[in-house]
Amino acid sequence: MAKDKIAYVCENCGYDSTKWIGRCPNCGQWNTFKEIRIPANAPSANSDAALGAASALNAVGGRRGNRPYRLSEIPSADEPRIDMGDNELNRVLGGGLVPGSIVLLGGEPGIGKSTLILQTVLGLKEKVLYVSGEESPHQVKMRAERLEENTSPSEGNSAGGSRGGENLLLLSETSLESIFENIKKTEPQIVVIDSIQTIETSGVESSPGSISQVRECASALLRFAKSSGVPVILIGHINKEGTLAGPKILEHIVDTVIQFEGDQHYMYRILRCIKNRFGSTSELGIYEMQSGGLRQVNNPSELLLTQDHEGLSGIAISSTIEGIRPFLVETQALVSSAAYGTPQRSATGFDQRRLNMLLAVLEKRVGFKLMQKDVFLNIAGGLRVTDMAMDLSVIAAVLSSNVDTPIEQGWCMCGEVGLSGEVRPVDRIVQRIAEASKLGFGHIIIPKYNMQGLDVSKFNIQIHPVRKVEEALRTLFG
Repeated sequence: MAKDKIAYVCENCGYDSTKWIGRCPNCGQWNTFKEIRIPANAPSANSDAALGAASALNAVGGRRGNRPYRLSEIPSADEPRIDMGDNELNRVLGGGLVPGSIVLLGGEPGIGKSTLILQTVLGLKEKVLYVSGEESPHQVKMRAERLEENTSPSEGNSAGGSRGGENLLLLSETSLESIFENIKKTEPQIVVIDSIQTIETSGVESSPGSISQVRECASALLRFAKSSGVPVILIGHINKEGTLAGPKILEHIVDTVIQFEGDQHYMYRILRCIKNRFGSTSELGIYEMQSGGLRQVNNPSELLLTQDHEGLSGIAISSTIEGIRPFLVETQALVSSAAYGTPQRSATGFDQRRLNMLLAVLEKRVGFKLMQKDVFLNIAGGLRVTDMAMDLSVIAAVLSSNVDTPIEQGWCMCGEVGLSGEVRPVDRIVQRIAEASKLGFGHIIIPKYNMQGLDVSKFNIQIHPVRKVEEALRTLFG
């Protein structure tokens, strides 16, 4: 009897080999080959089983005759987009869902991926086919009823459709061939796959979620989306390293990759765009997890700031920008004497290596000795901020905690700190100042270079330009 064959597939690019290789010759990555077993009776590429998904796909979308076009022949008008009825999701997608696009949404288990997509498609006017490979239609129905009961009309989606889910079709299926058959029968305008790791095709002899299954199913759904013009939303799992499970080629196949992240112990969730062929990758959306689902946070600054921190040291307010939206973030620091021989350095929501660099600048350029002290830093609200303009507030919060002197209320700041102790300019300074003024702050510290061409008369806030870290600390503490 014929024996099963062993093959090795690179989980990054899909390159296959008859033996294990340390470095992939196709993509150059190390230790990415995984062993897969091919049964002796596996269908060949030309068999009926292997062609099942392809024939179903051709029956659904058909193949359009392609020809090369001159660049001048291609219209330059923007693609019409589907309004998802969610301002945060529309912003991250670049203005809405593009017809014929394929979107991948990833996140940790229980973070709210299925809840976000379900509460969004419940209010759409377009016909949606929701394919669930993990839950039964009854389970999805129970979640939908909970979302409808706890969402008032003013908080619901504003896409124009009712929240009764009349345009939502539920299908509990894991076979790709059966999914394409139901697509042909129902002719939906949007397809949701929850999740891609549970879908399998009979043309590949491996378990669902394997590298080959995910790659083939995603490729078939991509061909369907491009040939039919129906957008497809894929929900994906992530592994213990925090990256999307499956082959890396999955992220290359899709048009948009969105990461839904946040600490389950906090109420806030962030929708961050990693890849987007139809818009900017610097956008993010903020949600608040409630018992009735996810609520859009239109003004995150008011929620991220503690209302009363008068008399508390180690707290500084920074005016940051993520994407195109400015908001104010509270930076908390705690400096104490090291209980052990080696001082601890811990940062939550901020880059650990950048914290070490700022502490070195504070010690070398300003003269504060922190070598024998523990330093703990936290960004309030469970957010992770990557804006370089946070540097000045981090140093101010650390120094405030070190000398146990609180920063007066009504002060905020923004500025990048260089290795020589200078305060470097930041972008979009007008938006940062306007956000601080809108929330009632009376003073803001900015880099002196940003004062060039800045009309301070239109702001109802006192601006303090500084060149060095010493000037900023003198302005704050006198």
